[in-house]
Amino acid sequence: MQPAVFHAIGLMSGTSLDGLDVCFARFEKKECWEFEILKAETLPYSPAWESRLADAIHLPSEALLELHSGYGFYLGKCVKNFIQKHQLQNVDLIASHGHTVFHQPQKKFTLQIGDGRAIKLETGLPVIYDFRSQDVLMGGNGAPLVPIGDELLFSRYEACLNLGGFSNISLKINNQRVAFDIAPVNIILNVPARHFHKKFDENGDLARTGHISEDLLSELNSLAFYQQPCPKSLGIEWCNEYIFPLCKETPPLDLLATFTEHASVQISKVLNENQLKKVLFTGGGTYNSFLIEKIRARTAAEIIIPGKELIDFKEALIFAFMGVLRLNNEVNVLGSATGSSKDHCSGVIA
Repeated sequence: MQPAVFHAIGLMSGTSLDGLDVCFARFEKKECWEFEILKAETLPYSPAWESRLADAIHLPSEALLELHSGYGFYLGKCVKNFIQKHQLQNVDLIASHGHTVFHQPQKKFTLQIGDGRAIKLETGLPVIYDFRSQDVLMGGNGAPLVPIGDELLFSRYEACLNLGGFSNISLKINNQRVAFDIAPVNIILNVPARHFHKKFDENGDLARTGHISEDLLSELNSLAFYQQPCPKSLGIEWCNEYIFPLCKETPPLDLLATFTEHASVQISKVLNENQLKKVLFTGGGTYNSFLIEKIRARTAAEIIIPGKELIDFKEALIFAFMGVLRLNNEVNVLGSATGSSKDHCSGVIA
């Protein structure tokens, strides 16, 4: 019989390219699952790696395959250094999300690069990776995946909302866990911030000084995606097709102000439509105090912002947890959240 206590490392690289999140956590199954984050840090990408990952979507097939394995070895080295630095013992597994390059579930494919076999070769530890592809093949969106963690680790909250490259939410409707992407956030806001030699708009301070373009705001809020029923998910391709063309004539400060407004409108709309009272907010966008102010002004929901560790590492924590579930052949993807034909156990084991 498998032991009830597991120690796992979760790896998460988000679309906003702010670095690799590494989370080492302990999981114990009693009457319900409990967790403790033991060590966690974000490893910033070098300019070279940031550029390579940002450009991956434009690479020819051979160069993309080379990056897939090269990034896998890079992840393996990062984990090996993390283990040595913190003198970690008893690591049962590494669960790696990889870095998303393509995500087109309607065409039955999604690609997260970072070959798990390369991570295993570097570390000598069992690695679980490619959590999304199976769900997409089963007719799902391959996203969001974290609702299994929300269901089993964070059920005391009515909903869990992540503010990252994209905002997504997980909640119960008719006693069933559903989840979906709400709107782009940092993946758009980080672009005009670069005009001011910043990687992101810290605290939303730049957006505070801009002017809202009512015409652009109206066009953004009218996009068809926002009227679609859930489950639904977003990718960079959607932003390239629908968001950036609308924004190209807008001055950077005004774009920051307008898109912050847009994100707050869409997020608060979801909170209000579902009459939510208590919502856990995590992800890098939670530090954008201007965005949080705007959301709070539009909803009666209590927005709970936890400590820095959970804000920064909840997704990496849940991927570590998904790896534990996969190792035990337990359900780690909820079909009600992704839209796939049924709940299932996903992830390739190296």
